[in-house]
Amino acid sequence: MRVGVLTGGGDCPGLNAVIRAVVRKGVQQYGYDFIGFRDGWRGPMEGDTVPLDIPAVRGILPRGGTILGSSRTNPLKSEGGIRQIKENLAKHEVDALIAIGGEDTLGVAAQLADEYGIKVVGVPKTIDNDLSATDYTFGFDTAVNIATEAIDRLHTTAESHMRVLVVEVMGRHAGWIALHSGLAGGANVILIPEQRFDVAKVCAWVESRFKVRYAPIVVVAEGAMPRDGDMVLKDESLDAFGHVRLSGVGEWLAKEIERRTGKEARTTVLGHVQRGGTPSAFDRWLASRFGLHAIEAVRDGDWGKMVALRGTDIVRVPISEATAKLKTVDPAEYAEAEVFFG
Repeated sequence: MRVGVLTGGGDCPGLNAVIRAVVRKGVQQYGYDFIGFRDGWRGPMEGDTVPLDIPAVRGILPRGGTILGSSRTNPLKSEGGIRQIKENLAKHEVDALIAIGGEDTLGVAAQLADEYGIKVVGVPKTIDNDLSATDYTFGFDTAVNIATEAIDRLHTTAESHMRVLVVEVMGRHAGWIALHSGLAGGANVILIPEQRFDVAKVCAWVESRFKVRYAPIVVVAEGAMPRDGDMVLKDESLDAFGHVRLSGVGEWLAKEIERRTGKEARTTVLGHVQRGGTPSAFDRWLASRFGLHAIEAVRDGDWGKMVALRGTDIVRVPISEATAKLKTVDPAEYAEAEVFFG
C-alpha cells in the first residue's frame, strides 16, 4: 500500500512528530510506502510531492513547523480541484491519504471521504484546541506555554513603569489559549470570543489594580469583540475558507483603556510566535500517539475517521462529526477565571 500524507492550515508544533510516527510504524510494521504532498491541499491538487521514508523523518521529532509545508488552499473553492486531486492520487498510485489539520483542512477531508469516496484518515491539529471531538489537539499546549512565559515576562515591565499591558493571543472563535495562559500567567483580565466584553467594566478592573499599586495585565484573544460592537478591524480581507484575517483588537483596546482611564497602556501581539519553535513534551507525546493510531486506522480501512484523545485513550470518530461544530469555552469555566479579575 502507498499512503499519502499532507499537513494543511496554520503550522503548529508537533506536525513533524505525527509524520515521523506515521512513517516509522507504517514502514517497520506494515511495509507501506509513503509519499508526502507539499503545502496542504495544494500538493494533491498540483501533484507536488516529496518522498517519505525512515531516513527522511529522522531527527524531526523536536522540530517545529512541518517538513511538508502547509497552506490554506481550499480545493472545494477551486474549479476542478476535486478532479485534480483524484487524478493525482491515481497518478502517484496513492491508496490512502492521511490529512493532518484543523477544522478547515479536515472539513475538506470529510467531504472527500463522504461525497467522493476518497480513502482519508484525519489527524486533529490546531493551537486553538477548538475541535469538539477530541479533548486536546497537539500544538495547543506549546502555544499556551509560550503565551504564559510572555505574560510572566511582561509583569515585570508593567510593574516597573506602572502601565497597562494588553497581550493579544490567538483564538478566532475559541478562547482556550487566552483562558489557559491568562489564568496560568496571573492576568488581571481575560477576554475571549465566546463572550463580548464591556469596555467600561474592563477599565474598572484596570483602575482597581492601580489603587493597590499593581500594574494590570489584560489578555485578549484575537477574536474577542466589545459588547457595543464599535471596534474597526485593521484588515477585513478573507482567506480561502472565508475567514476574516483578524488583527487589531489588542491595539484598539489599549487605546480605549488609555483614553478612558488616563493610564498609559501598551500592546504586545504574540501572533505567530505562538505557532513557532520546538513542541512541548506533551505535544510531542500526543502527536506521536495520533500518528501511530492514524496508520492503524489506515491498516484497518477505517476511512473517513479522525483519531481523537478521550481522557488518555486514543479513539476514532467520524471526521464529519469532529468538524460539525467548534469546541468553545464553557461559560462556567470562564466564570472560574473571573475570580481573579480586577
